[in-house]
Amino acid sequence: MSELTALDIDLGPLLEETLRRYVDSARAICVLDRRLSPRRRHEQLVALGATHVDDGTGAVALDSGREVDGEVGLVMLTSGSSGTPKAAELTWEALAASAAMTQAALRHTRAPVWYPVLPAAHIGGLAVLLRAIFADATLVWGDADDLAKAPARGATHVAVVRTQLARHDLSGFETVLLGGARPPHALADNVVTTWGMTETGSGIVYDGVALAGVDVAALEGELLVRSPTLFRSYRDAPRTSATGPDGSHDWFPTGDAGEVRDGRVRVLGRLAFVITTGGEKVWPEDLESALSQVAGVRDVAITGLEDEEWGQRVVALVVTDGGRCDDALREAASELVGPWAKPKEIRYVTAIPRTANGKVRRSDLAHLF
Repeated sequence: MSELTALDIDLGPLLEETLRRYVDSARAICVLDRRLSPRRRHEQLVALGATHVDDGTGAVALDSGREVDGEVGLVMLTSGSSGTPKAAELTWEALAASAAMTQAALRHTRAPVWYPVLPAAHIGGLAVLLRAIFADATLVWGDADDLAKAPARGATHVAVVRTQLARHDLSGFETVLLGGARPPHALADNVVTTWGMTETGSGIVYDGVALAGVDVAALEGELLVRSPTLFRSYRDAPRTSATGPDGSHDWFPTGDAGEVRDGRVRVLGRLAFVITTGGEKVWPEDLESALSQVAGVRDVAITGLEDEEWGQRVVALVVTDGGRCDDALREAASELVGPWAKPKEIRYVTAIPRTANGKVRRSDLAHLF
């Protein structure tokens, strides 16, 4: 068994240096979200089960916490977009595999030089740092708001979420990894869309194609994954498994709906959030992507409400620049998704609740009604 130390350190060189020490000595870690209040960070400590905390000056023992098996290198909370986050355990082997597979997929004529800007408390942000620790990437540190200047300092790669993609000029990077929420329809040539989750050890599908060594299949509409990067278990529950198309039982059911055709993966959204209206299925993320293209729309979330006639009615929660655009929203829904997807109700709100990596916090949408 091994201690589990929570790193309570801002994103930056000190975090990289501390991570290297823990990895070199094979001491299990988790990373706290420094943007949260002390109270919320304490709640994270409890959920993670950390036995120690380290602010960069050394580890201090906590009164509570649980040790982890020696093969576990990382414990990380899932995004919690569908409810209470779960603590996933990833082995050293899985972390090393993720770093190596990503480096191989993104290498051009030289090893990537990353500019870290995503929170390390989430897998997409921490994976950037681990590529420099487990593989041959290097890191260039700087202000997260100075993304446009990073290529001039030698950075070739960056991982961002949709908000950062919209706010910054990223044209100077060789490769921009885009994760989190569903991507916009129009993307620059240097943007690579990713799909993955905490349980898969970061992104495992790039631009619709699984990384080498990763198997993705669809069974009864759900995406199943088999990968050397998969987590081992949750802190409080074993990893669920499913029987894949080859008859083996080592596939992980992701909870995402999708399809795989001719080797290409199409992700539709979380199975738990599909809206059935008049016998038709509407995937919130698919419709959100369509409505976000309407002029004047700054943000949008889709949910379903019980309806005696339709079973569920589609409701659009929309943030605009100030005006209403009901007709344009319904026209975009009908043209880009289908007539059944036209919102029966449109509500204009001041903000959409989102997780740190840009996903709609769907469990909180009810508070907007």
